[in-house]
Amino acid sequence: MESLCIFTDQEILHALHTINKGGFGFGVIIDQKDKTFVGIVTDGDIRRALIAGNGLDSCITSVNRPVSVFAYETETRESILSKFTDGISAIPLLNEKKIPVDVAIFKSTAHIPVSEPIFGMKELIYVNDCIMSGWVSSAGSYITLFEKKFADFCDTTYAISTSNGTTALHLALLALDISEDDEVIVPDLTFIATANAVTYTGAKPVFADIDEETWNISPESILQNITEKTKAIIVVHLYGHPADMDPILEIARKYNLHVIEDAAEAHGAQYKNKMVGGIGIIGIFSFYGNKIITTGEGGMIVTNSREIAEKVSILRDHGMDKKQRYWHPVLGYNYRMTNLQAALGVAQLERINEIIAKKIHIAKLYSRELKDISDMRKAPCKEWAKNVYWMYSILLDNEKKREPFISFMEKNGIDLRPFFPALHFQPIYKDISCECPISSYISQVGVNLPSSPNLKEEEIIIICNLIKDFEKQTSV
Repeated sequence: MESLCIFTDQEILHALHTINKGGFGFGVIIDQKDKTFVGIVTDGDIRRALIAGNGLDSCITSVNRPVSVFAYETETRESILSKFTDGISAIPLLNEKKIPVDVAIFKSTAHIPVSEPIFGMKELIYVNDCIMSGWVSSAGSYITLFEKKFADFCDTTYAISTSNGTTALHLALLALDISEDDEVIVPDLTFIATANAVTYTGAKPVFADIDEETWNISPESILQNITEKTKAIIVVHLYGHPADMDPILEIARKYNLHVIEDAAEAHGAQYKNKMVGGIGIIGIFSFYGNKIITTGEGGMIVTNSREIAEKVSILRDHGMDKKQRYWHPVLGYNYRMTNLQAALGVAQLERINEIIAKKIHIAKLYSRELKDISDMRKAPCKEWAKNVYWMYSILLDNEKKREPFISFMEKNGIDLRPFFPALHFQPIYKDISCECPISSYISQVGVNLPSSPNLKEEEIIIICNLIKDFEKQTSV
């Protein structure tokens, strides 16, 4: 700061040297007695003064200057940022005695996205190899390899690739003969695809409330929603934290229900040391661009049932008989993954443990930096769970905060996502009645923070400091 200071009794020539050395295009004029802030002088101000007839030996106070912009060091980040304009990129900071102590510099913050994929040379090599082989559609060695390696990763016998996670869910339901007049219980807090896949079959989705601690489907609410038409339960491992599977499986056995795991957001998550996806009768994953690993678009079904695996394989390929080409005994769908996507998937799967480790490390950093905000709930991790933190999620203390919070963060270059709206809020499902007070509330106060494995520690600190700034402003 001292290198920018010009005393009120110094000459214009000295001021020019100071401005030149400072590199900001201005100098800070201070009183020679008490060193308090007098104002700012720019090289443009001095140029105009010289043209008007002032000499280099004239006192700096003879230079006409516009009203100076400054800030106090105790001001919030948002307050300081509001003072920058296209022509002002640096502002002196004053202490409570009005003595300059620092300079605030505006630097366009690089946009921090909520999520982004992580790629390396392996992805490029495998995709290029696929292109060179000519096998770029729904047949090829990478599809077989991806399916085998993913089954191994999930500790299941079978894995069948699909065009996306939603089609994987649809196929899973069809393979279990879910159809018109059936009911399938789904958590009220999930992405809409979970309910839509049920609707595709002609069955009715029934919305169960969630557990307040894990944000996953509540076993108690499942029990309250079982009827004679109930055929299955879809368990969603929301945002990477597994649901409490044992009581759900016990309910399913008692009432002879299928358990489908929607693990679209939970690759590698574990429930009591068991990989999610293979705990129920069938599980599905998504490889959309923002998921833990990606194939751009794509999905996977995992199961330990040979019968289900064979049925899914036929249904995803137009219902074509496996032994007689172009012979279609059942209505099927074109829900196949391409070899190109699978090549990307194989490369991604080779680094999945590295990606998950980074996700968990990022979560620990967030929890550390936000630990002192007592009225903010942080992402859960039960003692029986391995949370892979597809998203690091927080709950604000009331629903009125969320919109201004997201707006504040976005103004500062931080991309956030609100929680999925509760399904019973969705216009398409407004006629389905349910008692889901917990999902109603949590869906309105939940926010997902940037969670890319590419995040650096300093970026997390920036994000958390902004959150603290917002909390200070809203607590006043």
